[in-house]
Amino acid sequence: MIKLENIKKEYGGRTVLNVPFAEVNKGERLALTGANGSGKSTLLKVIAGVIPFDGERLIGGKVLYMPQKNTVFDMSVMKNVTFSMTGRKKEKEEKAYEALEKVGLQQLYKKNALGLSGGEAARLALARIIVHDGDLLLLDEPTGSVDVEGTEIIENVINDYVAQKDRILIIATHSPLQARRLAERVIMLEKGNIAEDLPPEELLNAPKTDFGKKFVDMWRY
Repeated sequence: MIKLENIKKEYGGRTVLNVPFAEVNKGERLALTGANGSGKSTLLKVIAGVIPFDGERLIGGKVLYMPQKNTVFDMSVMKNVTFSMTGRKKEKEEKAYEALEKVGLQQLYKKNALGLSGGEAARLALARIIVHDGDLLLLDEPTGSVDVEGTEIIENVINDYVAQKDRILIIATHSPLQARRLAERVIMLEKGNIAEDLPPEELLNAPKTDFGKKFVDMWRY
């Protein structure tokens, strides 16, 4: 589970995140949404524990975090997956190949990763994550640079992964439609504050705040 209390984050004296309380339970799928600069990525980084912050953070389980910017290394696609793994080489490569199959990159396993497209790099980054056994999967805009076909692949892989062992999913996405496809609960942020916390269907059809209504209306046209 995840419990956050009195979370605050400042940059240059400006408060960019102010979350008095939030909780995510085992097996829950949560989407963080909102406009650019609303605090989605910052909150995800706080949960992942990769930036300093004020407040209390309680995390139960192994965290797997995929940042918004996908990093690929000057080595083969296969080695990009296996470099963070432990164990015998054959076993690592077998597991890595299975992960690459899931994201549709198995035919490119010998290719240098620097030659991948933006969408392929995103799928490779996801393969590096799902090859590990984690309890909490934190994804920051995993389909931001991906086409429609790649988005479908990534969303299917995410759904399959978190369906195992009651894993927690928290995904930051600018799209309330993607939130509906992947999550059962949505937290909408406005200037670092929680503006909405409700099921995705309610967010799309009956947002409670003026900001929520304005944001959702942008996606209807």
